[in-house]
Formats: sequence, structure tokens, C-alpha cells
Amino acid sequence: MVPAMPFESLGAFVAALRAAGELHEVSAAVDPRLEIAEITDRVVKAGGPALLFTNVRGSAFPVLTNQFGSQRRMAMALDAAHLDDVAARLRALLDLAPPGASLLERIGAIARLAPLRNALPRTVRDAAAHDVVMRHPDLTKLPILTTWPLDAGPFITLPLVITRDPKSGRPNVGMYRMQVYNARETGMHWQRHKQGRAHGDAWGAKVPVAVAIGTDPALTYAATAPLPPVLDEFAFAGLLRGKPVELVQAKTVDLKVPADAEFILEGYVDNDDVRTEGPFGDHTGVYSLADRYPTFKLTALTHRRKPIYPATVVGKPPMEDAWLGKATERIFLPLLQMVVPEVVDMNLPVEGGFHNLAIVAIRKSYPGQAKKVMNALWGLGHMMMLTRVLIVVDADVDVQDTRTVAWFVLNNLAPDRDLVMMPGPVDDLDHGSYSVAYGTKIGIDATRKSAAEGYAREWPPDIVMDASTRERVSKRWREYGLDRVAGALHPDRWSGQGPDALERLLR
Repeated sequence: MVPAMPFESLGAFVAALRAAGELHEVSAAVDPRLEIAEITDRVVKAGGPALLFTNVRGSAFPVLTNQFGSQRRMAMALDAAHLDDVAARLRALLDLAPPGASLLERIGAIARLAPLRNALPRTVRDAAAHDVVMRHPDLTKLPILTTWPLDAGPFITLPLVITRDPKSGRPNVGMYRMQVYNARETGMHWQRHKQGRAHGDAWGAKVPVAVAIGTDPALTYAATAPLPPVLDEFAFAGLLRGKPVELVQAKTVDLKVPADAEFILEGYVDNDDVRTEGPFGDHTGVYSLADRYPTFKLTALTHRRKPIYPATVVGKPPMEDAWLGKATERIFLPLLQMVVPEVVDMNLPVEGGFHNLAIVAIRKSYPGQAKKVMNALWGLGHMMMLTRVLIVVDADVDVQDTRTVAWFVLNNLAPDRDLVMMPGPVDDLDHGSYSVAYGTKIGIDATRKSAAEGYAREWPPDIVMDASTRERVSKRWREYGLDRVAGALHPDRWSGQGPDALERLLR
């Protein structure tokens, strides 16, 4: 199944958010320095709607924040009711089998191949992104946010940075923050583990770059996704959308850019012009410190006739980026299971900042399997290689219930047997590491143990009520008069399962 109505542009998504009651317009004058960030931070943490600021001091362009800031909006962005529905689409594509002997099987296989054609972007001649072309651009006219008091300046926080491999021509779209230095220069914060940085190193001194700001939500998400180099973000967005991404030739650089983008910055990264970038209030909840990065130099700026400038505010969770991370968790589970088939489910808790904690449930069938899975996951490149803490539990443990996971870890752990310390690469923003981009990660094997794993006695059974008693009590719940009492309680206070915990307990 593929999405029936992909959003053609950010503006189309904003219209859908408005129609769904998921958008609040702020017409009062607001300052892009700190004020928009403070408003957004309060609304995000309250579980509020997307925000469209239509009266931004110093700029003629409105600012959109918090577009992905809830499960519902993140799923809407990918034209689904739930993020697991998007994963199901991808799983269906991965499940393609060779045509069978019968005609019906052959037709079915061909039909299932149809969505793969949408992975190929389509080049067009005319584009809304080129409604206005500025050959003498000025970044200070854009409502670029300064989000935290100690930030080194305004930062572009939702840029889709487009590069290509100089040998193969394969494109890459990454999301790397850009500190604005002046009207035509910014920093380019592409870290050493990123594909954009690899392209930059391959080009040498001068790297052609285009930056799209404000694209259809599937493409914006794709720029954050941990894709392998063999799959570019335009193709992945086409798979998610069920419709090819339309590209147009840029005006001053030899790159193709999203035809329906709100803004396009064209130029090049000067690898010989390395400057201090940062500090920046980051998703880690602390400021990432100043460091040295190359400079992006602007040669042209194009935009739609009435563009919207999107931004995101990052900081102490929960923030909007939590749902971008949750989308990755759900969507990439089928891909993960192709490589590590014993994986049943995973959870990247918001509090872990995506790469600081991963909880994985496995179907364990032999001794040492949890440690095998740890090594496999840390070896998976950008997707899991930077994970600081990796917890492995048995298949019957609900990894989405962090209270239950904590119980299993604390009850099952023998540190000398179950902890794995693994030196290796860590995220550049990992301030807890003793050096930049290198440190030690920890794996916790919280699975039940057998004698083959050095457990010298019989592993005790979990406490579980027998099914007949549960069924009998459930049938007589009203007779006990507890339906009225339970209805007045707040189950999340005592079960850790949320407001529908009682219903689940009675099943």
C-alpha cells in the first residue's frame, strides 16, 4: 500500500494542518531572536499544535515551527494514521518475492514492484522554487532564528544540504545546521560521520552545494534518516510519498534541487576557509561547544512567490525532533530486521536523544545471542553505530514500556556477566565522551540466562496469574463494584501503562 495523496509542498502540508486543527497562527509581532524559540519550547512541551508566526520582526516571511511535534502530525507528514503504517508500507516493498509459476502470482509481483518506480526523482523545467531569483542574495532578510542565549548567532536549523559525489554523481541530502556569519556566508556543520562531509572531502577545496529550506514533509524527514550510501534521500522520499520527487536544475551550481521548495540557497563550501562555529544549544540539552568547520558561500537565493520559512527548536526533551526520531525508529525497524532477524522490536527513548539509548527486544535461541546482537547493531553504520547505551531484552518484554524494561534490567543484571564495554566512534556532540568523536559505549544484556551462559542454577519463572482466574475475575469485575472505582482512578499513576492500562489488565 502506498500513500494516496502525498503533499506536494510545505504549503500543502500547512494547509492540511490548518484543516485538521493542528495549526495555530500567531499574528502578534514576534522577534526571531529567542522569542519565537521560547514560545515554541513552551508549546512543544505542552503537546500543542504547529505554530505559524505571520508577523516576524525584520522579515517579510512567516515562520513555521513544531510541524512534526506530535505523533499525529509526524504520521500526517507521511500520509499515515500511525507511524507503524509507514513501516508496514516499507515492509511490503522489502517482502517482494520473485514471480511464481502462476499468472496471478506474476501479476501480483509486478504490481508490487510498481512503488519502486516512485523512487526515481523526476526532472522538470519550471519550478515554484524559482519564482523569485536573487543574484545578489542577503541572508539577513530571512527570519533565521537565534534559539538560545549563548548561541553564537542565528542558525538555519532545518536545512536540506544537497551535495553529490564527484565520481559517481550520486546525490546526498543531509541536515546540517548552518550558523549565519553575514549576508552571504554561513558555517557548514557536517560532522565527520556524515555523507555530506565525505562528498566535501572528495571534492577538495571547493564543493558545490545547494540548500533547500522548506520542502514537502516526506523529503524533510528523509534528510534526517540514517540511510545507507546506496539509497539517496530523493529516492527514499519517493518511496515514502508513493510519488517521485520533482527536481529542477539550480541556477548557479551543477546540482538538482527540489522544485517545490520554499527557499533554495545556492553556492559552495570552501574547505580552505575554516572558521569557528558555535556554540549552539543542541538536542543534548546542553550547548555543543565551538569547533572549526568549513564555510558555505552563497551565490544565489531563490524562493517561491509567497514562501514559508520553517525552523525547528532543539533543546532539552521533549522537543519536536523527538517525533522525527520516533519515525526513524518505526520506519527502519523492517530494515533492521532484514540484517538482524532475531530483533522483535526497538525503542529509541526521547530522553536518550536518539543515539544515547536504544532498547532492543530479541527472540533468543542460543547462549550469547544478546551480545552478538550488540556487535551487529554497533556495526550498522550511521543507523546504530553511535549508540552510547544498548539494552537487549527478551522478546516478551514490551520495549515501549520503559518502566517494565527498567524492572527487567534491574532484576536480571549481573554486571560482571552482562555488561559489554565497547570503545569506538561516538557522536561529535557527545559531550560525555573523554574526546571528540571517540569514546566507550556500553551494552546491557538483560535477557534471561541459561546454564550455557554461566548461570549455575535454574532461572526463576516470572509471576503470572493463571488464565482461568484472570478470565473469571474479568467477567465479575462489575459484580465487585470495581468498574466504578477504577473509572475514577488514574491507572498511569500505578501501572506505568497509561490511561488504558486497566482495560489491558482485564484482557
